[in-house]
Amino acid sequence: MENLEHNELDTMQENVSAEMDNTSAQLQFDLAQIVENVAKREEQKKLLPIDTVWDEDFFNSLGIDLTEPEEPEEEPEEEAQEPEPVEEEAEEAESIEAAGEETGEPEETEKKKDPWQKSVLLYIHDLAYLLAIIIVVFLLLFRVVVVSGSSMKNTLFNGDYLLLINNVFYGNPKQGDVIVASKDSFKDGAPIVKRVIATEGQTVHIDFENGIVYVDGKEIHEPYILGSTTMEEGVSFPLTVDEGCVFVLGDNRGDSKDSRDPEIGLIDKREIMGKVVFLFFPGHDRFQQRDFGRIGVVS
Repeated sequence: MENLEHNELDTMQENVSAEMDNTSAQLQFDLAQIVENVAKREEQKKLLPIDTVWDEDFFNSLGIDLTEPEEPEEEPEEEAQEPEPVEEEAEEAESIEAAGEETGEPEETEKKKDPWQKSVLLYIHDLAYLLAIIIVVFLLLFRVVVVSGSSMKNTLFNGDYLLLINNVFYGNPKQGDVIVASKDSFKDGAPIVKRVIATEGQTVHIDFENGIVYVDGKEIHEPYILGSTTMEEGVSFPLTVDEGCVFVLGDNRGDSKDSRDPEIGLIDKREIMGKVVFLFFPGHDRFQQRDFGRIGVVS
């Protein structure tokens, strides 16, 4: 029995040894094949161009994976969406745009304007309208004339600037009024400044010897005259003033062409340009210096 067991052990050892020899031979063969393949590949690599791509089988045989990893696809970025304007903001934008179209100015300019600038613009706008109204009223109600000559001394002097009430708004002349008239028979209608002495229906008489003027038989008080009324000019007295006319004299009785002269005679109301109401700029001559204290109402 012992011999039988000993033989079986020997047999098993021989089998194991044979299998190990076969395995070792196989490994040596495989290694030789690998070395041979590597040598061939090295020779081929020397013969190929530098940029030649080796086939994947060789590297797979060496256990090297040449497959490039796939990059994850980038998801497209979503565009940021602006929130829709609220209805109130849209209406406000439309109103601002409409205002900009009407004024023809950009919105930014309107925003930049300060409140005081708008106030100044409004003030200038109102002032312009006010001045326009004043000018229109002035042209309708008033006239401006310049005195030429010395026939109205010492009330008015040569070069005085006078303001008249227009004849349309003047009404009926009264005794003592200083008027400006235009007589076609005298210097082709050049304006003359005189004082009304008598109106229609009144009778004028002049005492040239004593230099006294009578209206309807009464001596009139004349504190404004320069010198006495002693010069006759050709008109006969007493004289009754015609309807629609006035009798006038200059305050400087010794140097005045007036109703005493037939060239002027009675003044028709329609020839009156207006009544003198104000001296706003004094004149002067070689005998009279400019006196601004004379500025004021003319009477």
